[in-house]
Amino acid sequence: MSARSSKPHEIVERALELSRADGCVVIADEHSTANLRWAGNTLTTNGVTRGRSLTVVATVDGKEGTASGVVSRSAVTADDLEPLVRAAEAAARGAGPAEDAQPLVTGVAQAPDFTDAPAETSSAVFADFAPALGEAFARARAGGRELYGFANHELVSTYLGTSTGLRLRHDQPTGTLELNAKSPDRTRSAWAGRSTRDFKDVDPGALDAELAVRLGWAERRVDLPAGRYETLLPPTAVADLLIYQLWSASGRDAAEGRTVFSKPGGGTRVGEKLTDLPLTLRSDPNEPGLESAPFVVAHSSGGDQSVFDNGLPVAPTEWVAGGALKHLTTTRHTAGLTGLPVAPSGGNLILDGGQDRSLDEMVASTGRGLLLTCLWYIREVDPATLLLTGLTRDGVYLVENGQVTGQVNNFRFNESPVDLLGRATEAGRTEKTLPREWSDWFTRAAMPALRVPDFNMSSVSQGV
Repeated sequence: MSARSSKPHEIVERALELSRADGCVVIADEHSTANLRWAGNTLTTNGVTRGRSLTVVATVDGKEGTASGVVSRSAVTADDLEPLVRAAEAAARGAGPAEDAQPLVTGVAQAPDFTDAPAETSSAVFADFAPALGEAFARARAGGRELYGFANHELVSTYLGTSTGLRLRHDQPTGTLELNAKSPDRTRSAWAGRSTRDFKDVDPGALDAELAVRLGWAERRVDLPAGRYETLLPPTAVADLLIYQLWSASGRDAAEGRTVFSKPGGGTRVGEKLTDLPLTLRSDPNEPGLESAPFVVAHSSGGDQSVFDNGLPVAPTEWVAGGALKHLTTTRHTAGLTGLPVAPSGGNLILDGGQDRSLDEMVASTGRGLLLTCLWYIREVDPATLLLTGLTRDGVYLVENGQVTGQVNNFRFNESPVDLLGRATEAGRTEKTLPREWSDWFTRAAMPALRVPDFNMSSVSQGV
């Protein structure tokens, strides 16, 4: 096997052959990306990249327990394999027993495409999108708007092999489109984003038309003080808040009394009602249009992720069902500690159960309130309540008697997503959305808009 012609499944097999440890997990990730960037109605850059990374997990049994060592490197060829495997083994022998140690996963059928070549993206993914983007530039220029933004498409083919016989493969496409429209004097700005698997279901012209309407709303400016306002949160904002909730839903942390999901006096809040709305928050690796890895891929251990769980099947999981907390995230190790069922965190997040009403219809039934565009710079304030703070961005609009009547100033907010679910009075139609704050890490989401009667705008922000 030459260094230049080595295929990812061959790399995995060779690394496993080289292993002298008691157990071994090898993860090969083949990356390819294609991107476009634009500013001022003009395409500025485009590019295509390719890359490979390899992670080797060595496990060593000892009198006091099993230790693990993990080493990851990029641009790995066949010539790099033995030093990498030996480094992982040395790390395991130098480490103490791993707290999360479990037998490596067995009994999962081999992926039929394990030996196939990796999937790759290229500039061809933009074959229909790029001309439509050019037409949007022309319309924006004629309408006195400037468009800024980027489109990125990534394909990652993951090959996972273990000394217990697992041979698994998953191809993950991830596409994001972010578009900003600005007035020529840069005093007005509006944003829209989309998540996509292949750029065949995104229309830059439709997004530009949406942004043109929002820039029109912003021609009238209304200054409002900090306070609590009836607020319509669009799907992107709901996604950012609930993704953080999922990331904070550690079963172990809850059982040890450290989170919003801890029960006073001990235990967890699993089974408690979080909202009177019939909402279900779930993850499903086979969700149409939001497909994600159907097995655990863990490049390191920490929190509710364990390298010993690599290859463990990921089942559809309801985190909240009918408004009640149903599951918290666990590994096999933390499930044993807490008595909770094994529930790996999923690669997508869906909130169902709202009414079949669009955001425009929800606006039309609003007497007086605020309509947000998106949230950003979200940070945790208090883990015990999951209180978050952050800023509104690119348009906060005043709604009066069912009509948007102008743009108001931006705000800093202080809210807990768990508390928000309990106070929300309406959820609209679930739709695919792009989380703006977390789009570098989590893109596969479908959410409804939420109506919150008393959203806490804690202070005024001067940002655009």
